[in-house]
Amino acid sequence: MDNLCFREVEAKDIDGVYAVEEASFPIPWTKEALQDAAERNDTIYLAAVFNEKIVGFIGAWIIAGDAEITNVAVLPEFRGKKIASKLMAEFIERVKLKAATAMTLEVRPSNIPAIALYKKFGMEEKGRRKKYYQDNNEDALIFWNTQI
Repeated sequence: MDNLCFREVEAKDIDGVYAVEEASFPIPWTKEALQDAAERNDTIYLAAVFNEKIVGFIGAWIIAGDAEITNVAVLPEFRGKKIASKLMAEFIERVKLKAATAMTLEVRPSNIPAIALYKKFGMEEKGRRKKYYQDNNEDALIFWNTQI
């Protein structure tokens, strides 16, 4: 994956980001919601790009020093290649530049690969939201890392 790079999402990237979103989640965000979020001053959306193709992305709101991660996704055919791990490491470095000192997110208990990724980056389960996911009423685990 020598040709893998990372860049902040721009308007020209929204179709690629949406393709990753749609391939990754049962109820994807709309293209318009992704574009609105990426354009805000209080967010960071970072794309993983391989050979000029967006193969993954991460997005977060930056609120009072917390990076509240909204989306982390990699195209199915690119999973298992450490892209999410590299994306997360790059994301942490960039949110530190925006004065974030902690990060949080929700994840499905059934998403074992994602949980392993988050734990690798020092995130710990701190709570649970009952019946959080609308597609199947699965709970969400709340993860935090307060020392990024």
